[in-house]
Amino acid sequence: MTNSIFSKNKVDINKYITKPSIYSCRASARFYGATLFAAGAAIQAPAIAQSTPAGDDGLTFHGITLYGTVDIGLAYMSHGAPLSPDYGPGLPFLVQKFSNKSITSIAPNGLSQSRIGLSGFERINDDLSAVFRLETGFQPTSGKLTDGPASLVNNNGKALTSQATSGDSSRAGQPFNGAAYGGIASKEWGTLTFGRQTGLMADNLAKYDPQAQSQAFSPIGYSGVSGGNGDTEDLRYDSAIKYVYGHGPGHIGLLHQFGSDGNIPGGADSVDVGFDYAGFSFDALYAYVRDAVSAASLSASQAAAAPGTLAATISDNRSYSFQGKYTRGPVKVYAGYEHISYANPSHPIANGTETIGGYVLSNVTNTAYDIHKILQISWVGVRYSITRDLDLVGAYYRYDQGNYNKTGCHDTSASSCSGTLYDISAVGDYRLSKRFDAYLGVNFSSVADGLASGYLVSSNIAPMVGIRFTF
Repeated sequence: MTNSIFSKNKVDINKYITKPSIYSCRASARFYGATLFAAGAAIQAPAIAQSTPAGDDGLTFHGITLYGTVDIGLAYMSHGAPLSPDYGPGLPFLVQKFSNKSITSIAPNGLSQSRIGLSGFERINDDLSAVFRLETGFQPTSGKLTDGPASLVNNNGKALTSQATSGDSSRAGQPFNGAAYGGIASKEWGTLTFGRQTGLMADNLAKYDPQAQSQAFSPIGYSGVSGGNGDTEDLRYDSAIKYVYGHGPGHIGLLHQFGSDGNIPGGADSVDVGFDYAGFSFDALYAYVRDAVSAASLSASQAAAAPGTLAATISDNRSYSFQGKYTRGPVKVYAGYEHISYANPSHPIANGTETIGGYVLSNVTNTAYDIHKILQISWVGVRYSITRDLDLVGAYYRYDQGNYNKTGCHDTSASSCSGTLYDISAVGDYRLSKRFDAYLGVNFSSVADGLASGYLVSSNIAPMVGIRFTF
């Protein structure tokens, strides 16, 4: 990612982008065909808008840009599970409860979520422009829209050894499961957008995760717990207003999700401040999410009583994070820390409530955190550009869960015992052409104590080779 300094007329287009071409798109920046916006305008801007050189309009017509990514490959798991046609990662690259046997399979979305979208702008005057974005993620292995809750429903009532890969997600089969927002961008005053959009933490991780939220090589990318400030459904927010402003080396972001007590969404607020200067980037963030949802599959008896529905744990989450990156020549060094506190919801959610994607929650738990759960996430990594077209990336991640069990346990007897997750990964990515790259990498993950409670196995090795086309 390019490391640039904010100014009124120069935009760090990487600050608020979840970029389809994570490692190797190094073509000169072109933001919607002109440098119209200030720092805030870069918010969630599609990478296609910056990957076309001057004089090549690509798929932009009258300010409307069609963009997309297709990412697919082949993977092996030492302890895996069958491929999901719905869940974003497709396979359990990160060890899961249902991980149990070696498997070789076609694999989607190794480096990037496959997606297609439209973005655009309309100049209003010399300072103001109207902007919008519509995007959806899909599974190149099945052709279906990405839908995490559907993968959970598919596992309802099944024993762990019979389950396919599944997981909760902010992408729940909506027509526009990635983004659906519009707003106003100003060179002088930043950007204000309204609608469905990624949270500020997810925006930061696009810049500070050394594996750039890869679903095959980063636990941060595999699960949206970090980006969602505790729960993956909150990596993206419906009914949200977001403001981003930059001046000189500094920038600030604000987000508010409109909610309703005792309903979903319950609402959220977050603030981010940071700077980019002399090769060093830093961001600090605070977020509060009300009535956050962690959905799960039903047991056999629950599924018989309420087929097609889901279980859920509800919480009020508070989190803060510090993230940094230093660039010197071809080397980028990354580090980050996030602290998440889970509490019982101040406004409990009733059985029968609908969550994202229209899925009904039939077995709701509002009292899981009589003792607050503390989850700490930390990571370090390095990216080295050996040549203009070849990047090598290595990263280490650690999740530390504090005990929130009344017995004070430190073993696998309950998921509320203290526990740890370790993950280490290495990736080589080679740019074959402007829009096409090939990659090879391996991920190792291991869980212990409370975070391994109920697991069939405690570790997994997952190498993958893949190709990615971005337009």
